[in-house]
Amino acid sequence: MKKNLRYVAIAFVIFYLLSSPNDAAGVVNNAFSQLGKAGNQLASFVNALGTPG
Repeated sequence: MKKNLRYVAIAFVIFYLLSSPNDAAGVVNNAFSQLGKAGNQLASFVNALGTPG
């Protein structure tokens, strides 16, 4: 069952990329942007741990 679900998900991603590449690129860019923001926030948190109160 899990293997079939994985194939369906992969097929959907391929279909989405082929049918609407501009929208797919926007989704990927947004995802990487959010990961970058999360990394910056994590770095700020770790730096704040090192500074005295």
